[in-house]
Amino acid sequence: MMKKIIRIFRKDATIATRDAMLIYIIVIPILLAIGILFFAPGVTDSAVKVAMFESDAPAHIEYMENYVQVEQFDSMKEIERRVGKRDDVVGIVPVNEGYEIIVEGNEDQSAIESAEVLNTLFELGATRENTTAEILDFGKTVPPLKTKLVNMLILMVIMLAGMIISLGIVEEKSDNTISAMNVTPVSQNGFIIGKSLLGGFVALGSIVVALLIMGYFDINWLMILLVGLTSMILTFVIGFIQGLGSDDVIEAAAGVKMTMLPIAGSIAGYELLADKWQWTMYWSPFYWAYKANDLILSKAADWGTVLICIAAVTGLSMAIYFISIPKIRKGLS
Repeated sequence: MMKKIIRIFRKDATIATRDAMLIYIIVIPILLAIGILFFAPGVTDSAVKVAMFESDAPAHIEYMENYVQVEQFDSMKEIERRVGKRDDVVGIVPVNEGYEIIVEGNEDQSAIESAEVLNTLFELGATRENTTAEILDFGKTVPPLKTKLVNMLILMVIMLAGMIISLGIVEEKSDNTISAMNVTPVSQNGFIIGKSLLGGFVALGSIVVALLIMGYFDINWLMILLVGLTSMILTFVIGFIQGLGSDDVIEAAAGVKMTMLPIAGSIAGYELLADKWQWTMYWSPFYWAYKANDLILSKAADWGTVLICIAAVTGLSMAIYFISIPKIRKGLS
C-alpha cells in the first residue's frame, strides 16, 4: 500500500517539474519572503538604527550600541547615503564640541527623538546603573507587523497546497487515470493520501524556508509544523472537491483561491474584533491557525494554548472532511 502511495507522489513530483504553473506556486512563497526583506526593510527589525563614524569615540559607539543598532561608516558621504535609504536611519556625527543629528526628513519622529535623547544622555553621563527608571517588560520581542505579514504568508502557502492538489486532480482527469484507478490495487483512501503528499511537502518546505529567510531561527519548530499540518486538512479537502469539479486548471485554481475569503475574514476577525467578540470567529479553522501562529511567531506561545488551537483546527477541518467525503468518493468513482 505504502509503495503505491509513494508511486503516486513521485508521479506528481515529476509532473510538477514540467508544469510552469506548479513551479510558480512552489516558488512564489519564497519570492514573497525575499520581497518582504528587500522592499519593506523596516519590517524585520523594530529597533532604532543610527549611522556613526568608525573614528568616533569608542565610548560613544559602545554606549549607543547598548540601546540601538549602530552602523559605522568611514565618511560623511557614506553616512548621508545610508540615511537616504528607505528605512529609518538617523546619522549622529561629531561637530566641534558636540554632535549633529542627520535625518532625511521623512523618518518616524520616534526614531529621531530616540536618537536625540540617547545622545543627550551620553553627553550627560547617564547610565543604566544611575537611573531611577524601572523597565516593565511584556515579553514581546518580535515586531508586530513582521509577525502579521509572516503569519499571512503561512496561511497563503497552506492555501496554495490545496491548489497544487486541485491541479493534480485536473491532470489526472485529463489523462483519464481517475477511472483507471478504480480497477487498480490502489484504494480510494490510498489515492487521496498519495495525491495529498506533494502539496503537503511543498507547503511545509515553503513555510520552513520562508521562516528562515525572515530570520525566525529560534521559534518552536514543532509547534509551527503541527499547526501547519493540521491547517492543511481543510485546504486538501477543498483542493480535491475543486479538482474533481473543474474541467481545466484555470477553473480549479480560481475555485481554490476562493479559500482566501475565509482566510482573510479570519485574519480580520482576529486582529480587529474586540476580545468579547472573538467567539464569533471560533467556527473558522483558519482563525485558530492564525491565532496559534501569532503566538508562536511572537515567541509567546505555550503548549496548552497551542494544543487547544490545534485541536480546534483539527476538529473543525475533520468535520468538514467527513461531510465532504461522499462527494469526493463519488468524484473518484
